[in-house]
Amino acid sequence: MKQPVVLGLSGGVDSAVAATLLARQGFAVTGLYLDIGLGGSGAEDAAAVAGRLGIPLEIADIRPQLEREVCAPFAAAYRAGRTPLPCALCNPTVKFPALFRLAEEIGAKYVSTGHYANVENGVLKKGRPANDQSYLLSRLTRTQLQNVIFPLGNYEKREVRGLARDMGIPVADKPDSMELCFIPGGDYAAWLEERGFSTPAGNFVDKDGRVLGRHRGIHCYTLGQGRGLGVSGPHRYYVSAIRPETNEVVLSDGSDLGRDTVYGVQPNWIAVDGLTELMEVTVRLRHSRTQQSARLSPWGDGVRLDMDTPARAPTPGQLAVFYQGEAVVGSAWIVERERKSFV
Repeated sequence: MKQPVVLGLSGGVDSAVAATLLARQGFAVTGLYLDIGLGGSGAEDAAAVAGRLGIPLEIADIRPQLEREVCAPFAAAYRAGRTPLPCALCNPTVKFPALFRLAEEIGAKYVSTGHYANVENGVLKKGRPANDQSYLLSRLTRTQLQNVIFPLGNYEKREVRGLARDMGIPVADKPDSMELCFIPGGDYAAWLEERGFSTPAGNFVDKDGRVLGRHRGIHCYTLGQGRGLGVSGPHRYYVSAIRPETNEVVLSDGSDLGRDTVYGVQPNWIAVDGLTELMEVTVRLRHSRTQQSARLSPWGDGVRLDMDTPARAPTPGQLAVFYQGEAVVGSAWIVERERKSFV
């Protein structure tokens, strides 16, 4: 008897190939399409893939969970001067719990997605360098990871598209979505404004408080931003601080964006049980391939990273993800030195 597995089937090429690979490995795949109520071709494409592969497809309405766990915190973060990371919020609180709920209903031990990462004995590991998504998965718990399969962990995207064509998958050439799923147009500032979560216009200032111009609302800016500011001066300007308490955006020439020390809260430990002493790690401070060497140590209930070379604009609301080799040690939400929580 084939072992059942629940796969998040989005209607894209990655999950379609993942379904095929799982079936070839002897799993009985059940697809789950996560409906967020925005329409589009996703559900139709997922149904077409399921029909082509001969697997059952279920649909789950996740709008309430998405609103509570992702959309509301997303809006609150921008209003507080942070830059949120919604996919990292969604994975452990909405997407994977929905997969596990269906898995429990049908008696499946495992769930799966088309993410580019690996899991070994419950430890999250990097996928291939060109497409590695371990950064966005680093908030999954050790319990969740014990029962997750990532079939695409040892593939690159170009290889997956080639497999999809060879397999005759109907979405083989469907473009990748580069947008947030709940903001299909990609304009997050307009989305916030439409929902009444925007912030008022205010002043651009320098570090000494001199007014340099007017900004459109702090929700429109992120630390390190150097484009779209509309301020001219003796040099190019960058956002070096956001002050929600005074509704000011601080601009500089960018020379003050480097940080020797980065602080994080709400650590999620994956490869270790916790942190009691200094640990040598490499760290990603944003969703990119860039990793830097650092020394990780406890900081109250959070963590402190002493960087070997200054990190440029570590941004509150983003993740610091710690690695040893290919393994994800854990992650924490970046905060300013003065703050030990997001509250």
